[in-house]
Amino acid sequence: MYTLDHPLFLSFCLFLALWLSMLGGVALRRLKKLEPDEQQDFYIILTATLTLLSLILGFSFSMAISRYDQRKGYEEAEANAIGAEYARAELLPAANAVEVQGLLRKYLQQRVSFYEAGDRQQLRQIDGETYRLQTDLWSAVKGPAATQSTAVAILVVSGMNDVINSQGRAQGSWWNRIPTSAWILMTIIAICSNLLIGFGGHHVRARPMIFLVLPFIVSTAFYLIAEIDSPRNGVIHVVPENLVSLSQSLQTR
Repeated sequence: MYTLDHPLFLSFCLFLALWLSMLGGVALRRLKKLEPDEQQDFYIILTATLTLLSLILGFSFSMAISRYDQRKGYEEAEANAIGAEYARAELLPAANAVEVQGLLRKYLQQRVSFYEAGDRQQLRQIDGETYRLQTDLWSAVKGPAATQSTAVAILVVSGMNDVINSQGRAQGSWWNRIPTSAWILMTIIAICSNLLIGFGGHHVRARPMIFLVLPFIVSTAFYLIAEIDSPRNGVIHVVPENLVSLSQSLQTR
């Protein structure tokens, strides 16, 4: 969904929607004013709705944080798997070791590019090159293991399996985001909350700026959640620090 990948645009659209919903509540109040015996029930409903909104925002923020931490953890695990396999490749015969280590360097650059890519076309090219290199890497370690089923060969094959699996887990974590249906439900609750506030407001004309506060706060909360939940766009995203550090250390060898 386009808006979820662009948190600032999402926040701006939501702010307008919340402000318009509050104005809609003001318009409804002109048509139907609350009776004195209805006001207590109305404020109970308003309080419950705002409480529910705050709980859902907090829960969504927690979901986004856990997914962000998961992506960071898998990036670190991927760097560790590649580094360990690079070291294990030295146990292979000289010709095979040079081939495997050369492929691992190329593979490592593709993994760094995956985290830094912002264009979908570029990302598709990176994915294609990554899968091709995985096939070449597996073939490079499968040959020595097939000819000599030694403990060293098995160790290298196991390490290559960890490299490929770590990429799959990292890719899966980038797909694991807050569902679109959850965003829609949060938006509906936020709009209803502002509609009720506008309906129950007594001083909209005298102090209109006060009624901009809640739409601004809620839209900012949505922006923060979307920023953390969006792995590729925005200001807050996963930086491949461990992969870059590994790449730099391999260049010095």
